[in-house]
Amino acid sequence: MSLIHALVAKGTTILAEHKAGGRDFSQATQTILSKIPPNNSKLTYAWEQYQFHYISEDGYTYLVMADDSVGRRTSFAFLADLQRKFTAAPSSSSSSSQDEIPAYSLQGSFGPTISALLQTYNTAPPSDELARAQNELNQVKDIMVQNVEQILSRGERIELLVDKTDVMAGQATAFRRGARSVRRQMWWKNSKMIALSVVVALFLLWLLMAQFCGAGLNHCSSQT
Repeated sequence: MSLIHALVAKGTTILAEHKAGGRDFSQATQTILSKIPPNNSKLTYAWEQYQFHYISEDGYTYLVMADDSVGRRTSFAFLADLQRKFTAAPSSSSSSSQDEIPAYSLQGSFGPTISALLQTYNTAPPSDELARAQNELNQVKDIMVQNVEQILSRGERIELLVDKTDVMAGQATAFRRGARSVRRQMWWKNSKMIALSVVVALFLLWLLMAQFCGAGLNHCSSQT
């Protein structure tokens, strides 16, 4: 069980986050944040062995990325706990009064809280929080699971997804190089065949004339 990446954002602006894994999913989380509607909502996006869970309420988004083995109950229990800690923090009250908040402005004050909470839920998640999350999930039936690829437009392919463009470009380059190599080989082969045909034709012509004029073609020249 592993919660990998968690953050708190206002709109698309990340205020604080913590990454427990070595892989960078910043582009994926930023893309998901841009697709979250302004109304209060809870949703899960799935991609391969990962799931992105979020709670959006009062303009703030609480998002966690986890392995699919973690399950939604633990993930939403973490998000609910994260939301309570954030709203209770003094820094959140000051940020709520601002229309525009700089990115990562709360990283120093709330980033360690996210880190500690991830550590807690990755090692020994509180049982009461899990029970509370289960009750909320039972009450809220409109939490959908969508595929990450459904929210990515054609121009928003990210490193998280399997980008086949580079592979196809590499294959196209290799194909062009192979085609040029084949053309060169065929040109040399045709040139050799033409040269060999000319030599054979001259030899046959000499052989034909040699039957009447001798090997050095002297008889024909003397008769002339």
